[in-house]
Amino acid sequence: MRIHRRHAWTVTPEEAVALQRTLRREIISDRPIALDTVRLVAGVDVSVRNDQSQAAVVVVTFPDFRPIETVLARGPTPFPYIPGLLSFREGPVLEEAFERLQNEPDVFLFDGMGTAHPRRIGIACHMGFWLEKPTVGCGKTLLCGRYGPLSDEKGASAPLVDRGETIGAAVRTRETKNPMFISPGHRSDLASAVAFVLACCPKYRLPEPIRLAHKAAGVFEAK
Repeated sequence: MRIHRRHAWTVTPEEAVALQRTLRREIISDRPIALDTVRLVAGVDVSVRNDQSQAAVVVVTFPDFRPIETVLARGPTPFPYIPGLLSFREGPVLEEAFERLQNEPDVFLFDGMGTAHPRRIGIACHMGFWLEKPTVGCGKTLLCGRYGPLSDEKGASAPLVDRGETIGAAVRTRETKNPMFISPGHRSDLASAVAFVLACCPKYRLPEPIRLAHKAAGVFEAK
């Protein structure tokens, strides 16, 4: 798959924050995903072990989630763990994985945030510039913002609000389980992102493409 590099990854934390503030102005977060046109979805995740990062991108058919391609890439973890700067830690190995894709997904689901981020540019937004495809952030834990009461049934949602701005939604993707924190990445919007994630959760709390990517990323075979 052809990607669109926007900058080098060798930066300091201060330079990383400055890049986020610059790129943030270009994010498209008001474009609905046309669910009826989606045929292929990619789940994206990265695991770290012994200072090695392994990215997994699993491409599945939609809406039946049949895996058709799994791509792995591994390399030294290049950036410290700093909340809000995940894309600089995972971006280099993800870039390598995306380049290896033989199939071109219509939508990418990231295990990480989109606009539900202190500077409104989580990894789903950031890597969306590399992909120029609709991307969605699916966070398992809250990074910033607050949300109100949430009923127990699957599909229940509440706006995620930070400093007076709606930045995503807390969404119950499985009955009685902890919510996922869903937000648009690039070339998507909140309402369709939530609808699409729910459509990708037929059985588990995690969207099926991300669940498969998480499983693949966590298997570190000897090189």
